[in-house]
Amino acid sequence: MSGEMILYNTEDGTTVVQLKARDGSVWLSQAQIAELFEVTPQAVTQHVKAIYEDGELIETATCKEFLQVRTEGNREVSRQIAHYSLPMILAIGFRVRSVRGMQFRRWAATSLSEYLVKGFVMDDARLKEPGTDYFEELLARIRDIRSSERMFYQKVLDIYGTSVDYDRNAETTQLFFQTVQNKMHWAAHGHTAAEVISARVSATKDHVGLTSWANQSKGGPPRKTDVTIAKNYLSEDEIQALNRIVTAYLEFAELQAMNRKPMTMHDWIAKLDNFLALSDRDILSHAGKVKADAAKAKAQIEYDKWHAEQLNKPSMVERHFVEATTKAKKIGASRPSPKHKGT
Repeated sequence: MSGEMILYNTEDGTTVVQLKARDGSVWLSQAQIAELFEVTPQAVTQHVKAIYEDGELIETATCKEFLQVRTEGNREVSRQIAHYSLPMILAIGFRVRSVRGMQFRRWAATSLSEYLVKGFVMDDARLKEPGTDYFEELLARIRDIRSSERMFYQKVLDIYGTSVDYDRNAETTQLFFQTVQNKMHWAAHGHTAAEVISARVSATKDHVGLTSWANQSKGGPPRKTDVTIAKNYLSEDEIQALNRIVTAYLEFAELQAMNRKPMTMHDWIAKLDNFLALSDRDILSHAGKVKADAAKAKAQIEYDKWHAEQLNKPSMVERHFVEATTKAKKIGASRPSPKHKGT
């Protein structure tokens, strides 16, 4: 596989390191790692040896030889040089005692803190780099985060906080959010949030009819709070349509809010209708056929039925045990019976 050459600037801007992106990882030679952290090549060798001896990393997975052209005296010579993958580079960065090492650890601590607090880490410079492969992927993630109902609710409050009749604790504020939410759903797939929940939730369906839920990425089952969120029932195409509408409208609304013109919540609803009309989307002009309270009540009842049925089913561990036991019995039955002496 041919390597991709990338220029990497360290924090102080004085060193440029060449990174080889191969097999989905980054590879640096001993000399390049030493240059990155401003230590001697011998120090790098000692850290590599200690990391392998401690069992922190496996040598066959983190060390490869790449052909490299080197200048020796007055001639260029091609030699196989050991290179180390990104996990090894990071492991060395946590061990070296140098100014560069401290800079690396501060960066790592900041990135980890951002991930723990926000749930993601964003590299703005990489997003702006022409031809990068990460832009579309990160953009899709941003759209999905911004379209979640909780995140969207917070963003809407920030934007519409400029309304002259805005009151965070007023019932009209919640009704206003529901109106905006329903208009978004209707524009994306032709149903209000309550209609989606009421039509698609069912104790007889897999995962109560949900297509996504909060604990899904960890392999966990749906929770009761998941069944009252309309977005959790949408198909992939519907999600993409909703994400794009929400993202575009949030940008539009932020630009409107930046003008600081006196706006009421009614004015903002009118702006939303204008935006949807401009985007050739259907505009919701009624309250829908299903009330939000009725949809929520039905969803919770269906979830209770589904959850009760799940409790009576064997757990995943129990299923794995039964499968393993059955397989062992089949293997035992397939073996020939031992011959006895004298027969």
